[in-house]
Amino acid sequence: MVTSPSSDIGTNQMNKYSSWSAFITNSPGVFRSFLAGSISGTCSTIIFQPLDLVKTRLQSSITTGCPQVGVVGVFRSVVKTESFARLWRGTVPSLARCVPGIGIYFGTLHWIKTTVRIEKPGMFENGVMGASARTVAGIIVLPVTVVKTRFESKEFGYSSMSKALLSIYKTEGGKGLFSGMIPTLLRDVPYSGLYLMFYLEIKQSLPSGPILEKYSPAVHFSAGLLAGVLASFSTQPADVIKTHSQLYPHKFSRLRTTIAYVYQNDGWTGFFRGIVPRTLKRTLVGAMAWTVYEELMQKMGLKTV
Repeated sequence: MVTSPSSDIGTNQMNKYSSWSAFITNSPGVFRSFLAGSISGTCSTIIFQPLDLVKTRLQSSITTGCPQVGVVGVFRSVVKTESFARLWRGTVPSLARCVPGIGIYFGTLHWIKTTVRIEKPGMFENGVMGASARTVAGIIVLPVTVVKTRFESKEFGYSSMSKALLSIYKTEGGKGLFSGMIPTLLRDVPYSGLYLMFYLEIKQSLPSGPILEKYSPAVHFSAGLLAGVLASFSTQPADVIKTHSQLYPHKFSRLRTTIAYVYQNDGWTGFFRGIVPRTLKRTLVGAMAWTVYEELMQKMGLKTV
């Protein structure tokens, strides 16, 4: 029997797929968790990047002295004066930050859970696990976070990530690559701890049954939305401080100075500047990331937290 070239190609593709599936199945749980998190981070980051750009522009306007405009105003301004595609400015550093960052977060979370082996973790334990995993991921990807923030602000003329990293290192030293670390951790660590705590509590409060299992993606997404809103509102002031510290590290090298400046120039409302796009972005990204992550982990034969 003579086989056609097309059937040989199909067979080779099937063999490659089988080999890849076997590789994933036999990989350590931490790697599978990292892979699932990275894939979920890629999807959510590309889709919701414009919201992050708008949030950064709104917050940086406190220092630049631009007139106060809302979310819609910033969207219109970017599209009119720059281009529609510029809404995705900063996508490359966002991907460079979020894809490994979310992967490291989920991988670390899986490692903590399997190492500590708490049979039925409560709200406090879940919060500590989420905060610990975010601390590890946040410090590792912080230099890319600095570049991402500056790309989105329009205050710096970087043409690429590598040139931006090199420029920051040359002009500000290694300290510049980790500017805003304290406010970043003050924002992200409590956020992740609160998010995981709220997310799991919401999921566990729902009655189990075949209907919920059938619509598990919708359940995961809904729980992620509510958890994201609660966690975002709680950590918004730290996000404003973080943005100023990373955009203008020479001017805002101290936490106290940054807080005083925001309050003197914009009052208490300044600490909630950009809360709408940030809440939308983080809530939607978190909900999608957890939904995709949970579905992929189930297909890989692993339990999620």
